[in-house]
Amino acid sequence: MELLRRLCSTPGVSGREERIRELIVKEMTPLVDKLEVDTLGNVIGFKRGTLRKKVMLSAHMDEIGFIVNYIEEEGFIRFLPVGGFDPRTLLAQRVVIHGREDVIGIIGSKPVHLLTEEDKKKPVRMEELFIDVGLPPERVKGLVRIGDPITLERELKEVGDTLNGKGLDDRIGVYVMLEALRRLKENKVDIYPVATVQEEVGVRGASVSTYGIEPDIGVAIDITIASDLPQIEKHQQITRLGKGVAIKVMDSYTISHPNLVAFLQRIAEEEKIPYQMEVLPRGGTDAAAIQRTKTGVPVATISIPLRYAHSSVEMAHRGDIENSVSLLTSFLERAHQAELK
Repeated sequence: MELLRRLCSTPGVSGREERIRELIVKEMTPLVDKLEVDTLGNVIGFKRGTLRKKVMLSAHMDEIGFIVNYIEEEGFIRFLPVGGFDPRTLLAQRVVIHGREDVIGIIGSKPVHLLTEEDKKKPVRMEELFIDVGLPPERVKGLVRIGDPITLERELKEVGDTLNGKGLDDRIGVYVMLEALRRLKENKVDIYPVATVQEEVGVRGASVSTYGIEPDIGVAIDITIASDLPQIEKHQQITRLGKGVAIKVMDSYTISHPNLVAFLQRIAEEEKIPYQMEVLPRGGTDAAAIQRTKTGVPVATISIPLRYAHSSVEMAHRGDIENSVSLLTSFLERAHQAELK
């Protein structure tokens, strides 16, 4: 999991993916026949097959984070979210401001000792939070500028059978895509693996890259919600951690092509890969952008169950990651057999 550790620790807030892009270019280059970076910053690979059938893979490299929008006279830093963070998880968290140099800070708020009883009942609001970097104002203003990106300061840790950290959404999808390419024995279809940018702010990278590729099939690799938690009814548990890779049927933005869903199910059953079916009532993936490009593309999504998504600590199961790699690898080796009519 060393590659996943490096992917998660490398910063790349939506629109500022330069550092994570550099790592992905390095890792993908030996796995493909050709690689390019487009104008928006997507990393687009090409692995030649023997048939003229194009399969596009999409896993987004950007992570949710923040952006500096104001610096107080006293040196405290105000910020806005980039992507959808759960503000309840942010109090007293360490962050890194990527300014003229990386600066560690703490997300602060009004001390609990000064809160009124009424204050304690109110939900945490992002606009009430600030970042304290522990430096005098003139030093802060020399290091930090409005527009600088901010990420959580968090190391990937093993917790039981799980991996725990920030940015698993969707560095885990990038990992699965790269690892599947590494394990691939043969491919009859042309494969276009794409590490996309700006997914968290509107699947923008996938929209641009799909337009140039014009794939016959699109497969997004992303996380989904594992809500097998106390106080959540069984029928509301989208997926369960450790129960296998998820094959998406539908989410808020995409209905997967039924033949692709059935094909992935058949592969999983024949290869004895544990899997679960996913119907997600809220949320979406790059598959939405791929599906709607030009005259339309049949799509599916391979999902990795994740607890505590869009929070300061996300959790994935080792077995689910391995099963996701196995399913994607087998799919790529057999994609020429997919019947879409």
